[in-house]
Amino acid sequence: MGKLFHNNDDSGALGFIRGFLLVIFLMGVLGSGSELLLMGHTEEFWQYIPLILMAASLAAVIWNGVRRGTVGIRAFQGIMILFVLSGPAGLILHYRSNAEFEQEMYPSLDGFELFFKAIIGTTPPTLAPGTMILLGLIGLAFTYKHPVLSAAPE
Repeated sequence: MGKLFHNNDDSGALGFIRGFLLVIFLMGVLGSGSELLLMGHTEEFWQYIPLILMAASLAAVIWNGVRRGTVGIRAFQGIMILFVLSGPAGLILHYRSNAEFEQEMYPSLDGFELFFKAIIGTTPPTLAPGTMILLGLIGLAFTYKHPVLSAAPE
């Protein structure tokens, strides 16, 4: 990953940490994206959103690897904000799906008992979209005080 996504002003410990964050981010996106595809997370429109965001983030990484600049880093930051926002939306969608399933299985279920059963539900895993929040925050940490942003405008 060496010089990917940073320039000569990003050396030493900060450069290493920035590179390490990028590696962690890429491993997370590739692993999570692969898992979503293998699970068939493609049945409804909403299920494509994390896949689209992951593909867009990979495109932004490639773009910045080929042509470093403020626009590319800002685009990556925008995608990371969408990652963070998609997490709570996914949590709500997963929770609602599990709550509906539990109510079909046990019609008398309500209140805290329904909430608890829906939260611990495994199909879909209710808290799994939290991964999008985590990946988005890692991506934003990667861009924090990025040297390209303090350089002269493009």
